[in-house]
Amino acid sequence: MEIEKKIVLSVVEAIKNLYGQDVNENTVQLQKTKKEFEGHLTLVVFPFLKISKKKPEDTAQDLGNYLAENLPQIIANFNVIKGFLNLTISSTCWIEVLTAMHQDNQLGITTPTADSPLVMIEYSSPNTNKPLHLGHVRNNLLGWALANVMEANGNRVVKTNIVNDRGIHICKSMLAWLKYGNGETPESTGIKGDHLIGNYYVAFDKHYKEQIKELMAQGMSEDEAKNEAPLIKEAREMLVKWEQGDSEVRALWQQMNEWVYAGFDVTYKAMGVGFDKIYYESDTYLEGKDKVLEGLEKGFFTRKEDGSVWADLTQEGLDEKLLLRSDGTSVYMTQDIGTAKLRFQDYPIDKMIYVVGNEQNYHFQVLSILLDKLGFEWGKDLVHFSYGMVELPNGKMKSREGTVVDADDLVSEMIATAKRMSEDKINKLTDISEEEANEIARIVGLGALKYFILKVDARKNMLFNPEESIDFNGNTGPFIQYTYARIRSILRKATEAGLSIPETLPTTAELSEKEIGLIQMIADFGLTVKQAGSDYNPSCIANYCYELVKEYNQFYHDFSILREEDKEKQLVRLALSACVSKVIRLGMGLLGIEVPERM
Repeated sequence: MEIEKKIVLSVVEAIKNLYGQDVNENTVQLQKTKKEFEGHLTLVVFPFLKISKKKPEDTAQDLGNYLAENLPQIIANFNVIKGFLNLTISSTCWIEVLTAMHQDNQLGITTPTADSPLVMIEYSSPNTNKPLHLGHVRNNLLGWALANVMEANGNRVVKTNIVNDRGIHICKSMLAWLKYGNGETPESTGIKGDHLIGNYYVAFDKHYKEQIKELMAQGMSEDEAKNEAPLIKEAREMLVKWEQGDSEVRALWQQMNEWVYAGFDVTYKAMGVGFDKIYYESDTYLEGKDKVLEGLEKGFFTRKEDGSVWADLTQEGLDEKLLLRSDGTSVYMTQDIGTAKLRFQDYPIDKMIYVVGNEQNYHFQVLSILLDKLGFEWGKDLVHFSYGMVELPNGKMKSREGTVVDADDLVSEMIATAKRMSEDKINKLTDISEEEANEIARIVGLGALKYFILKVDARKNMLFNPEESIDFNGNTGPFIQYTYARIRSILRKATEAGLSIPETLPTTAELSEKEIGLIQMIADFGLTVKQAGSDYNPSCIANYCYELVKEYNQFYHDFSILREEDKEKQLVRLALSACVSKVIRLGMGLLGIEVPERM
């Protein structure tokens, strides 16, 4: 904010003129004045006491007098509380700040250039044996929001996905489809491809458990029965055939994966997320194997007697890590190394961010060390954007038992609930078509879901409560969206009444403290975006939007806008409203949340 820059420079000048010493601008700490004190900005004077050789109160008084004398257009008043100098900024200044924000469509969002750092963000990482569920919803929404935030901080961003399309779990679904599927397809059943394959993953588990039970009844231990059950043996045989490139197994694998990908695309589109590049583990695991063998030749890794390859990380305070099994097959770590190799070939990455649950914290600690050893420049500084699990009021989710909250069902349910709960509001709108009503319900339902998930600090586990998320009061998406629609309605009515907000606002209008507080909050948007980027924390944007909207609603309750008779005040309040709506649209947009023009 321009005001703050001028005050900081004047404080540096004051220290030089009053006490004969140069200080760095960084030592000047300005912060918002606490609500219980009079003023708008507070200068912390403690860093200057050694220079002034005076008491905190006297130093603050000296600086206050200097600023009032040298910045009469900015400083309307000041008061001293111990070592804090509280500055009251003039109304004229705040109107100038508001004018600048009214003219600025970016408000602190930085557009990347061709020379900006390249940040790659991996999120989603689904398996092709089941549809996306609530856990994936949190992952995708966090990944998309983080990508927007990083781009808003001036980075070029590449959004990537790594699909887990190989392994025993994939073979389980394939085998169950062969045994129990009667050749059914998404077209013949009308079931989305990912759901159809997910049903067979559940079917495999059901029949497998029955076989285990039978074998245990015949006298086997549970562990023996799990190993000897015919289904698991067949699944393992299928995996071996897949690894050997068996044409029949590969053809079935390709067909079933295509069904799943078509299903995933529908879900991604409904959630409003996407990717610039998708990688597949079936392509990357052999690349990883090559890279591990290269590391073995260079002496980074060791081969044990049984032929397995390990990384000894004891010097880094960790343990030994398996990279290739004794039969030469790869593990997840190997696949991640292979994916990193391909990505580094495809893009000149400056920073790599993995959006993966916190149960993988150790995995990424190890991956960072291994990538660094193998010569990936960004390996040492890779970021694991670790997030907590999503739990439900009635407990945890299990895919193989079919007890997950399906992403498609959740999105449909949220839209239906939004339609039901916003009917009274939408019905008040005249000339609204059913198509527009449905679109509003979609925007509100998805906004409720996204906001409820994104307002929580990603590192924390969270309890998802659909009913609570769609409330039109409190810290929810619909509350923010409704305020946006209300402001847009005010601005439309102003236009109909022949009122237009001038480029430059009248500086003679007197502002209330409530209006000044709102201007200060709007001015904080750019800092909030920066903080969200440096902390990798989209939740601070969500909560900023809520606080801004709460403040605006109090202002709207206390002050007239369209009925205000003082034209200067009216124009300032319209500009203030327009700026709040602009910030809501930008802030919610960074979270991937749409805002309706009317509701």
